[in-house]
This record gives sequence, structure tokens and C-alpha cells, in this order.
Amino acid sequence: MKKTVKGLSIALAGLLLLAGCGTKESAGDTKQGGAEKDKTFKVGISQFAPHPSLDAATKGFQDALKDKGLKVDFKVQNAQADQNNTQSIAKNFVGDKVDLIFANATPSAIAALNATKDIPIVFTSVTDPVGAGLVKAFDKPGENITGTTDNHPEATKKTISFITDEVKAKNVGVIYNAGEQNSVVQVDEVKKLVKEKGAKLVEVSVSNTSEVKQAAESLVGRVDAIYIPTDNTVVTALDAVIAVANNKKIPLFVGELDSMKKGAVAASGFEYYDIGYQSGEMAADILTGKKKTSEIPVQLPKSLKLVINKKAAKAQGLTVKEEWKSLGEFYDGK
Repeated sequence: MKKTVKGLSIALAGLLLLAGCGTKESAGDTKQGGAEKDKTFKVGISQFAPHPSLDAATKGFQDALKDKGLKVDFKVQNAQADQNNTQSIAKNFVGDKVDLIFANATPSAIAALNATKDIPIVFTSVTDPVGAGLVKAFDKPGENITGTTDNHPEATKKTISFITDEVKAKNVGVIYNAGEQNSVVQVDEVKKLVKEKGAKLVEVSVSNTSEVKQAAESLVGRVDAIYIPTDNTVVTALDAVIAVANNKKIPLFVGELDSMKKGAVAASGFEYYDIGYQSGEMAADILTGKKKTSEIPVQLPKSLKLVINKKAAKAQGLTVKEEWKSLGEFYDGK
């Protein structure tokens, strides 16, 4: 009898021990899996200006996080192309202790990095992240910042070649805001490419959107074509440039596809939604702890194409040639 009781005591002790271990393991699983799965992340979105390309990038970013199954409270702010606003937005996000900042365009990215060295920042629509001081190199992002660039190495080259080789422009006008570092980089590249083609670049600088129409009018009679880089100030007021181009029959070219669809002859580019989505995938890895910000290199756009807007070409006095199909694809407009 004593032996039986002793045996039962040992068996019961063993069962209690196993039960205890099982309970502890389940709690651990809940903490590492369930709690993280149910967490709602706070993500601040700082978009520099309201225009189709940046809007598309923001949408792509949000969709990527949703597709990854993350619960996110998006706090969306638009600086309305005012660099002072980008600083206020960034400081507010830091004060709100967001889990991550999505900076859409160079001024927003610079303001975010100036505001925090702790909160992860993922940028997009940035032309020259190295020149802007955001990262040391594409493969060496900062401790708390990385993202995607909207400057594909071949994009500007393809567009300028089309302007000089196919449209036969000898004088190319460009309008940009010299206060936007990303635009200065692009204009320097355009100047080099135009010169290589034996043409001349006519530059006009603006400081705000209200000056864009006058800048476009100042190019009338001086240029054979106009090129607008991915300048946030000018693109925000692009309708004014399109109106001048249509009225004076000056072929207009732009640096991205969304602006081309609004009324420019052609652009060599990619969908901004796609680079926003790429940035969202980066953010998902950072938020879930799969990767550190410093471990994710800056990424280039994954695709590139030349698109010619037939409707805009006709409006601006340009005859579309069928052989241009070999250079890109046609867009028939809405």
C-alpha cells in the first residue's frame, strides 16, 4: 500500500511539472505570436506636396503594409509644398511617438531625419539620397533611415534623347525650384545630356507655385521644347505649364508618368505606386523586427519605360510617328 501511494505521488508530481511547462510555453507563444499579431502600429506619413505621383506612392506604401497583414494606424500629413511644414510634421510625429515615419519626397525625408535619430524612417520619391545627406551610400543606409529613389539612371537620358533626336529640339527649356536639392541634381544631369546632344538648355528658376505660369510664359519664343523634372513645386502647378504648352504649341516633357498623363508629350519612368509599395515592404520588415533599418539598402525602381501621350502631342503641335513604337509605348489619354 505504501509503495502504491508513493508511486502515485511521484506520478502526480510529474504530471504537475509537465502541466507547468506546458502553461509556460503557451504563454510564451502568445507573447511572441499573438500579441505581436494583434498589435496596431502607428505610422506617420509625411507627404511633401499634393500631386498624382506622390499620392500614388503613398497609396502603394499603405497597400503594402495592408497586404503584409499588419494593423496600422496611418497618420497622414501633407506639407502643401512648404518646407517649414515638413519640420512641424516631423516634430509632431516624434512627439506622438510613432513606430515609423514614411517620408514621401526629399524635403520630408530631410525634415524627418533632422527630427529623430531613433524612430525608423523609410523614404520614397527621393532623387539623390546620398547628395541630400540622407544616407552615405545606397548599400550603406543610416542607422534609422532607408527607402527608395525615384531616379532611375536611364530615365532622364531616354527622355532627353527623345527630345533632341526625335523632336529635333535645339533649345530645351527647364523650370525648377533651385531650393529643392533633388531638382538641382536633375537639372545638372539634364544640362550635361543636352550639351552632349549639341543642344542648349534654357533654365528658369521659381521659388513657389505662383511663379510657375510666368516662368513658362518666359520660355515662349526661346525654346523648342520644355522639360520639367520631378520638381515638387513645379509639378504642383503643372496645369499652368500645360496651358502655355498647348496655347503656344511647345512640346512639353516631364520626369514621371503621372504628369505625362495629365498633358505632357512623353516621359521615361515608372509607376510611383510601385516604389511606394517597395517602401512599404521595407517598412513591414522593420516594424515586425525581421530586419533593422541599417540592414536594408536603398532601392531603385524595378521597371522603366518610355510612354508617349498622343493626345498631348497633337495639342502641342507635334506629329506622332508610328516608328516611335519601337522606342516605347503610346498613351491615348482618357
